[in-house]
Amino acid sequence: MTAAVIVSIRVGASPLRAFEAFTEEIGEWWRPNPLFMLTPRGDGYLRFEPGEGGRLVATLANGKEFEVGRITVWRPGERLALTWRQATFAPDQSTELDVRFEPTGDETRVTVEHRGWDAIPQDHVARHGFELMLFQRRKADHWRLLLASLNAVLRNGDE
Repeated sequence: MTAAVIVSIRVGASPLRAFEAFTEEIGEWWRPNPLFMLTPRGDGYLRFEPGEGGRLVATLANGKEFEVGRITVWRPGERLALTWRQATFAPDQSTELDVRFEPTGDETRVTVEHRGWDAIPQDHVARHGFELMLFQRRKADHWRLLLASLNAVLRNGDE
């Protein structure tokens, strides 16, 4: 897996607080995008089951759960990594999400690296027929919006 989308943002919180907001409050900052829906029925409500081996789960409006991925690295305040799949992926298809939390003075740089999109064929519904470079740009735009939403949750929680 080589093709990656990499997006960073600085947030006014400690690395531990940023990690907690990313994982414990994902249901508050996650914003669905019609191009990148996790399931054909939407994204539902996301939540992490903490720890290595835990899961990222989407609970859909009908009560069914979809496992987005399994956590491979859980280091609060430092790093989170997990497999990532959409419901339309074949059983052998997945991507990887790697999130780093790095102190930069009084702030934290949150970096999302979402890799493995080159393993998903261009004609797959998840890629919408986009060539890889265009797809990665669109996916990066989505992650930028998500990180901005995370930052807003962190700012509102500190007021």
